[in-house]
Amino acid sequence: MRVLVTGAAGMIGRKLVARLVGDGTVAGRKITALDLHDVVAPSKPEAEFPCETFAGDLSDPEQIATLIGRSPDVVFHLAGIVSGEAEADFDRGYRVNLDGTRALFDAIRLSGICPRVVFSSSIAVFGGPFPDVIPDDFHTVPLSSYGTQKLMGEALLTDYSRRGFMDGVGIRLPTICVRPGKPNKAASSFFSGIIREPLDGKEALLPVPRSVVHTHASPRSAVNFLIHAAGLPSEAIGQRRCLNMPGVAVTVGEQIEALARVGGKDVAALVRDEPDEAVWALVKNWPTRFEAKRARDLGFEAETSFDEIVRIHIEEELGGKA
Repeated sequence: MRVLVTGAAGMIGRKLVARLVGDGTVAGRKITALDLHDVVAPSKPEAEFPCETFAGDLSDPEQIATLIGRSPDVVFHLAGIVSGEAEADFDRGYRVNLDGTRALFDAIRLSGICPRVVFSSSIAVFGGPFPDVIPDDFHTVPLSSYGTQKLMGEALLTDYSRRGFMDGVGIRLPTICVRPGKPNKAASSFFSGIIREPLDGKEALLPVPRSVVHTHASPRSAVNFLIHAAGLPSEAIGQRRCLNMPGVAVTVGEQIEALARVGGKDVAALVRDEPDEAVWALVKNWPTRFEAKRARDLGFEAETSFDEIVRIHIEEELGGKA
């Protein structure tokens, strides 16, 4: 089985690649080759099967032709720019998140190979007003350019799957927390920052009220979602190809309380409230809690407490020591 990962140099992409190399299988089949693509060259892992890396613009026809010409059986489409960047640069957001996705899907259509395509979408496809718990059939009316671009990608995936050009499944990721490394341009970056920076002994700024409720899952769960989606029977997914992933819904205040329990009160005290109206303008339109019944019934699992999410970060990124 040949596997293609777009966005392979990103945080989730790197963790997914490590998992694929470690497992050696996906969807119950042995991996025979792995192709990795991003706008910058991904690191080439050591594996028991051939791995090739590619760098370039995903909307470039020559680049796409090369990737899809290798006839992947499974495509993990993670490539894209994040929410804050897509909102700040309208043209680039649509070129990367929509045009790149369309180019990839169309190359698959023209190839006739019909692979399983796992598309990383987002809960940003939803817009308020919201009920206390968002059901699986809640209307998708995004209130950001990023959410609109992701929703368009979902519509393409659903239509191309209906026509038999691919066997697609879209997973709407909650906010992935705690992200390792430096802050990125996502409007949701602070959700990780208020945990990651204090655990590193640094002050973290909180731009929104502590009463904000949001749903989170760890990077470990994000990779599990992707792997699980790759092996789902098409008939089990049905015609509604996009699924809300499960996660832990907590207030920002409860995040900080979990940090205090796991890392200590002195660590939690490094979070400082500093309102940012630009961030708040985006965050206040985001969904809060999800039912995620379809995903759970299909076997998707996530953490059950934010304490667990903090502990996973400590285990995987800090050598097990806070």
